[in-house]
Amino acid sequence: MRTILHADMDAFFAAVEARDDPAIADRPVVVGADPQGGRGRGVVAACNYAAREYGIHSAMPISEAYRRCPDAVYLRPRMKIYAEISERIMAILEGYTELIEKLSIDEAFLDVTGSTQLFGDGESIARQIKKQVWEQERLTVSVGVAPNKFLAKLASDLEKPDGLVVVAPGAEREFLEPLPVERLWGVGPKTAGQLHGLGIHTIGELAGFPLDRLERHLGHGHAEHLKKLSLGEDDRPVEVGQERKQISRETTFLTDTEDRDYVRRTLLALAEEVAARLRRRRMAARTVTLKLRLAPFDTLTRRKTVESDLTTTEAIYPIAIKLLEAADPGDRPIRLIGVGVASLHELADEPQLGLFHDSRVADVMDEISEKFGHDALKRARLLDEIPEEESED
Repeated sequence: MRTILHADMDAFFAAVEARDDPAIADRPVVVGADPQGGRGRGVVAACNYAAREYGIHSAMPISEAYRRCPDAVYLRPRMKIYAEISERIMAILEGYTELIEKLSIDEAFLDVTGSTQLFGDGESIARQIKKQVWEQERLTVSVGVAPNKFLAKLASDLEKPDGLVVVAPGAEREFLEPLPVERLWGVGPKTAGQLHGLGIHTIGELAGFPLDRLERHLGHGHAEHLKKLSLGEDDRPVEVGQERKQISRETTFLTDTEDRDYVRRTLLALAEEVAARLRRRRMAARTVTLKLRLAPFDTLTRRKTVESDLTTTEAIYPIAIKLLEAADPGDRPIRLIGVGVASLHELADEPQLGLFHDSRVADVMDEISEKFGHDALKRARLLDEIPEEESED
């Protein structure tokens, strides 16, 4: 029987900001785009629990957040600071097991099955982690302890913030029975409506519902998946060193724009950042994805896969431009533009390149940026200001 932990930082970005400025600790705090008095065009990246009392949540348009709570503290993200703190917290987790699956900057699964003889049972390890994170960072983390990943993640969310919930082996059904079906992975509003129509409102009711009847309404695959979860079954292992599936950057324009040259220059700047991130990770891509949002809120995505390795702006940007030309109808203002790369793999060692080869030039640009800062060297076409980035994947 496995012992799995899911550690999830509580309102991570907002908690860091409140920790660093105690004067705002008791106020609603929203981290994200500049609300501009309710006219902002970006989204909420994170918010604290005081802000959530106003119905604010991540990914909400910042203008809506401002409408709900104009007196909140609105702050721009400090991603470098968050990343540094995240590394220290992950180092704490690594002190208990090497079997760690990092889901994001602020959450991870841990398989501590082989660590219990040294550190105690799952609950003891969870308490030690919580204590260390608080003493070292003055931040709280909620932890779920269970025999599998699904139950551990569900448990970590039940008593936030600063929660600790343990699902003991053999108590899976008892733990799940009273919870609403909306707690199950794969139950969104549409599926929830279908289940409610069948008289199923709790996970316990779903567990006792005949599978064949469920399949007639949801289909075989979906019904079987939900049935297993309702019984507390999940045999997925903790995946150590899970590869990143995509690197992307996007920008929401401060005002919808019809200036296509401005859009193309913005796309070039985003492609430059994506390429630089690829090289820092010593990775190459084979797929380029374009994201385009037209006014008022129609989002289009296009992608192209090639056979050659993509590592530089010179390789990524021309593909992105062709995708933009294919997606853009040309007669509507543009609200957002983004570019991403996928089909990632480790970059193989390359033969000696000429001084002015694209990859060598990119390496020199990376070295200058690393030494003198991100804005130390720019392409001539990007000397004009481009809009601030609102989000990334």
